[in-house]
Amino acid sequence: MENSLNITSKPIIQLLKRIAIPASTGSLFQTLFNIVDTFFAGQISPDALAALAKSFPLYFLIISAGIGIVAGCNSLISNSLGQRNRFAASIYTYHTLIYSLLLSIVLTFLGIFFSYEILKFMGSSTDSIALAKEYTDIIFYGTVFFLILTSLNAVLYAQGDTKTYRNVLIVGLFANIILNPIFIFGFLFVPALGIAGLAISTILIQFCACIYLFFKVNKTVLKIVFKTENFLIRKNFFINIFNQCMPITFALFLVAVGSYILLSFISIFGDSAIAGYGAAIRFEHIFTLPVIGLNTAVITIAGQNFGARRYDRVRDVYNKAVIIGCIIMCISGIIIFLFSEFIVSLFTNDLEVIKFGSSYLKIAAFIGPIYPVFFISHALFTALKKTHFIFYSNLFRMVILPFAIVWVILNIYNGYFNEIFYGILLMNWVFGFFILFLSRALMIKTFKEQKKVFFVF
Repeated sequence: MENSLNITSKPIIQLLKRIAIPASTGSLFQTLFNIVDTFFAGQISPDALAALAKSFPLYFLIISAGIGIVAGCNSLISNSLGQRNRFAASIYTYHTLIYSLLLSIVLTFLGIFFSYEILKFMGSSTDSIALAKEYTDIIFYGTVFFLILTSLNAVLYAQGDTKTYRNVLIVGLFANIILNPIFIFGFLFVPALGIAGLAISTILIQFCACIYLFFKVNKTVLKIVFKTENFLIRKNFFINIFNQCMPITFALFLVAVGSYILLSFISIFGDSAIAGYGAAIRFEHIFTLPVIGLNTAVITIAGQNFGARRYDRVRDVYNKAVIIGCIIMCISGIIIFLFSEFIVSLFTNDLEVIKFGSSYLKIAAFIGPIYPVFFISHALFTALKKTHFIFYSNLFRMVILPFAIVWVILNIYNGYFNEIFYGILLMNWVFGFFILFLSRALMIKTFKEQKKVFFVF
């Protein structure tokens, strides 16, 4: 499959289109999947909508593990394919599955036994905790399906196939539209399960997707054969996967921590503020999808070319992806700003929820254009096997700096809901330029080229 795409020789723009567009489309349907959940949670009650928002930091633990697997294992497998070492790529494929299984066991234990304390610390009432936990417990029991699915997807992504997972997500969206009302409100022999129905629908769809992706992987050069010797752990390969994936997982875990901290601050303005913010960020995510697609494409393209020692192409794909991403997010920001109230009103008719959600979106519209710098730079760090930079980037951008800024705004300046996000807006732009120059310095050091090669100034 890698030969048909010629990732180490075809024009960069052509490769970005071939890989990024299906990945972006798939991410669109993944986001629409979550929006469907948000819509049906709103149909249950405002309390269910708030519970779904509060459960997001917990759910994001699984998401962060999955993204860590996709990004980290994608880069290791694609590096091996770029070096024409199919044997190593095959071993990484098996170890990706092993790693996913072991990590799913750990996350299931943590999610089931510690979710109550985490939700309680957010200032939730007993009823709100019970509602959120009803949803998250089922999600955590299905962690193994999430992570096996992402491991199979990493194998396909490394070979440039982003269309298969896109198709899975498209089918999954329509399945979710059908299954959600059945499990939530009941139908025929299926009892009404309320918010638990959202989780059951999600797990069932993930399980079916795992089966389909398994068959698709087995049609590639990296077939999975169930023999005992294939699943024996080879220490060096497993350590490489751990060292590559875990910093990304922890970096994204910091996103969950940051969301948790931010929701804790927002909770002082009431459940309407949490519900509005929760609905808004789910829709806002739609407009970052092209950049997420670019992130996937850069990992695959830069990963294979780094393995093939085509450093000029690594640099080229980074620069072009950042420029394209920033242009897309500028256009998206205009749309978000103009239609903010309409967007939130799709989920609820509660005027307070709409007010808070639209207020956030109008500010977020100005944050968006700097997002591509983070997404594409993180893809570069992954391809160059420097994933620890992603951890430190998210540690400061998602946890330390937001906590300090929001605490000062609320406790010293007695700021309101809007002022929180004005502070985060300024922080993102300043830190974005720092990451841009960090990426420049990393390429100069790694490729041992002159500074003038990268920028004209």
